Amino acid sequence: MSDYTPSPVDEGDLLERTDKKVKPPEMYKVVLLNDDYTPREFVTEILMQVFHKSSADAGRIMLSAHTAGKAVVGLYTYDIATTKVAQAHKLAKEFEFPLKFVVEGA
Repeated sequence: MSDYTPSPVDEGDLLERTDKKVKPPEMYKVVLLNDDYTPREFVTEILMQVFHKSSADAGRIMLSAHTAGKAVVGLYTYDIATTKVAQAHKLAKEFEFPLKFVVEGA
């Protein structure tokens, strides 16, 4: 015959269905900080390449940071936010600009 050993579930135990609610991941703001050395065109290009903003949105975010000192680029999960900030900082460093982004809790 077979080596089948019934588990307690097989012997008539009633299983209860529990719906686990998965909460959405926490979101974080990526904030562009203004500086007086990084050209506006470079900032706009970074916003389009790294953060996938349209030309109009990138220009609006860049001008907002220029006039207010900082501007929110977008809301992302922590891993995505930190990855995008690292990519932007790497590009800025390659071109020797002091461009800075920070990640803040939303």
